[in-house]
Amino acid sequence: MTEHYSVYRNKDEVHPVAEMTVKTTYRKDTGKSYIIVSQSGSKIIRSLVLGSILDNEKRLNQPGIREGSWLTSANYEMKLMHGGTRPLNGRDCYALALTPRRKTPYLIEGTLWVDSTNGSIVQVQGTAAKSSSLLTGPTQLIREYANISGFSQAIHARAVSDSAMFGQTIVRIDYQNYQVQLLPLA
Repeated sequence: MTEHYSVYRNKDEVHPVAEMTVKTTYRKDTGKSYIIVSQSGSKIIRSLVLGSILDNEKRLNQPGIREGSWLTSANYEMKLMHGGTRPLNGRDCYALALTPRRKTPYLIEGTLWVDSTNGSIVQVQGTAAKSSSLLTGPTQLIREYANISGFSQAIHARAVSDSAMFGQTIVRIDYQNYQVQLLPLA
């Protein structure tokens, strides 16, 4: 797939200070790998912000580590919120309160929206259970999903973090051109 990252500073979501487009390959046995297709803007922001995000994603998707971030009962206490289904993005959804079972930057305290007809993930929104850096507070994030080739796949993400030193940083990620290749079982 192709991932396009845009970094915005100080509440200006019109003019990115840095952008990067990467081709991502995910393999179950090795995790994620990236090839940078294009990049522009601040070299410092690309290195400190986007480089850090890519490094974290690569580490998080390694076998034995990735399972600790999945939306499962092993990682979260999930409770159905009152009111039955709620419309979201044109779909009737159940809203589930997410409470992480441990404090880690890879788990979210917030809400999970699940399509009431097919059980697929529609959206996750909340705050990281722990800050990923001593310089910033916990990251607020929202990730939207669509059904692609029978799988719930992220199509857009937005993360906001604040720092007394650097101010507000917003990262938007757009996921495109999914190609799912299922390999036969050995």
